[in-house]
Amino acid sequence: MNFVYPQANLIAGVDEVGRGPLVGAVVTAAVILDPARPITGLMDSKKLTEKRREALYLEITEKALCWSLGRAEPEEIDRINILHATMLAMQRAVEGLAIQPDYVLIDGNRCPVLSMSAQAVVKGDSLVAEISAASILAKVTRDREMAELDKQFPEYGFAKHKGYPTALHLEKLSLLGATEHHRKSFAPVKRALAIG
Repeated sequence: MNFVYPQANLIAGVDEVGRGPLVGAVVTAAVILDPARPITGLMDSKKLTEKRREALYLEITEKALCWSLGRAEPEEIDRINILHATMLAMQRAVEGLAIQPDYVLIDGNRCPVLSMSAQAVVKGDSLVAEISAASILAKVTRDREMAELDKQFPEYGFAKHKGYPTALHLEKLSLLGATEHHRKSFAPVKRALAIG
């Protein structure tokens, strides 16, 4: 990882999962790793197999100095838009940390408003171990939620596509309409609800 870390003792990494899906919450995580308990194999969660992500999730939650999840629900996404909802969920993740970090590194190109210094890092989930760890926690959490939603609404295939607008999801949406978990402000859902 070729990233020059800022001079700070406690660094939290933050990432989100679920900006693109049509259903469910946007989930964020904040992680402060313990330098005394290194974790091998941290990388962007999307580049890992599901089995590897699950194993790393357990290791991160066990070894990190502290970690926290944040989220914004579909109603909030519809009310304030996905970008603002993502920033809100990131704030919630950082505020939920049991230890306050000195500095926060955020995946992407913008930072939420926080009470401590922060820096956005483009492709941070591939460059910064703390952000990689956060991306894994957020993805595993959201994928588990989609698996649960799949049990409630098996006909939509949420376990397969995780709520993203795949051909299958769009087809089911037009046939079956939207569930209460769908984001009503997103165009395909709007069309399915015929309110657009």
